[in-house]
Amino acid sequence: MSFQFKQLINGEWVDAANGGMWDLINPATEEVIAQIPFGGAADAEAAVDAASEAFKNWSRLTPYKRADILLKAADWIRANDKELARITTEESGKPFGEALAEWRSAPNYLVWAAEEAKRIYGRTIPAMVSSRRIHVNYQPVGVVGTITAWNFPVYNVVRAWSSALAAGCTVVGRPSEFTPRSAMLIAQALHEAGAPAGVVNLINGDPEAMGQAMLNDPRCRKISFTGSTRVGKLLMDGASRTVTQLALEMGGNAPVIVLPDVADVAAFAKATTFWKCRNAGQVCVAPQRFYVHSQIVEEFVSEAKAGFEAQVLGNGLEKGVTMGPMINGRQRDRIERIVTDTAAAGAEIVTGGRRPEHLAQGYFYEPTIVMNVRGGMSLHDEELFAPVMPVIPFDNVEEALTQANSTEYGLAAHLFTNDLNSALRLSEELEYGMVCVNDWLPSTPEAPFGGMKQSGLGRESGREGVYEYLEEKAVFFGGVSL
Repeated sequence: MSFQFKQLINGEWVDAANGGMWDLINPATEEVIAQIPFGGAADAEAAVDAASEAFKNWSRLTPYKRADILLKAADWIRANDKELARITTEESGKPFGEALAEWRSAPNYLVWAAEEAKRIYGRTIPAMVSSRRIHVNYQPVGVVGTITAWNFPVYNVVRAWSSALAAGCTVVGRPSEFTPRSAMLIAQALHEAGAPAGVVNLINGDPEAMGQAMLNDPRCRKISFTGSTRVGKLLMDGASRTVTQLALEMGGNAPVIVLPDVADVAAFAKATTFWKCRNAGQVCVAPQRFYVHSQIVEEFVSEAKAGFEAQVLGNGLEKGVTMGPMINGRQRDRIERIVTDTAAAGAEIVTGGRRPEHLAQGYFYEPTIVMNVRGGMSLHDEELFAPVMPVIPFDNVEEALTQANSTEYGLAAHLFTNDLNSALRLSEELEYGMVCVNDWLPSTPEAPFGGMKQSGLGRESGREGVYEYLEEKAVFFGGVSL
């Protein structure tokens, strides 16, 4: 299979309008693996032009015809998943198995949205006057711009595109410059599946210039963003210019409350190792602040320490590697600073806390456990996005709940207990858009994904995710004769 690593604008694979190129780095080796087109505002403007023109016909197709294209794209991905996963591992650094799992989940989002769009039902409202009829129906928003992050370069793109396209919108996607090829492959899947020219557009280039081009164009009716709270706030400011709708999935700082009735502490700690080290901790819903009851905290830390020290760091394409590098040097430098500052403030590094000596190349950082962490420390208050686990013992569950909620973030939270009453009460009182009870993964095509507070606006996936890309219209018919 021949893969395209260019921009897709109006059905054509093109270079950047300004001729710009971007050196794509493998974060495990620090080597340049490809040169990718890197454009600016002109590319974004051309893509919006194409998407706006294509919307006229795409929005009028039945959801059954739109679904056919999404289903064919899903088949294309399934047929090429191992080749696609290798490309994603090269640019993101995550182990091949994790990249393959991400690609194998992608068709599920396309299929779900394709089928759910067939159930976009309107309603009839009984009028107070006999000569009047009131109908409510749903229509696609229009052109949707998507700006997505590098940590899940397949998932972040496909969950937004699948719902938007199924609803009848056209898209202009701008992926992270650190992982653009994964998004280009999703664009190719839809292109090969027969998406008409201009329905799917993929641009790569200067994030500020392209984002401003989307915000300045009133034809771009909505922007779906995955990334930091800082950038999300900038988009909110810019959206006022044309009253652009926003769907924002921003930062997270997920607490984990572990009650003393957890049946098997060793098994729980083993699972923690996987979920904390997945994608080198670069996961917005990753468990971060571990509030562990003092009755079991010693056993938990001992078992987790063994699991962390057993991780095999290296190039994700090498057999046996369980954890890859961080995405770039800036991210690694940031977590080094946070851990160093927290240790200087009195916390204890149990294991890790440094770069692995045997890996001279690549942006690697050892899986790290830190004890005696408290509120006010960088490791407690900041979003980590790293394989670092702060542990905070507690005796009073109410105090743990208060600490868990004491953050501007509200994306995901985790709770582990065998007591039904505790599970119900605490899940209701945790101030987060998603709460996992005895579970680790709050993302699936059939359920809504999104946060509260400064973690975002709107929802992706599920029924709610499709309706994010629809406008509700009330139609009033008067003068009806009986």
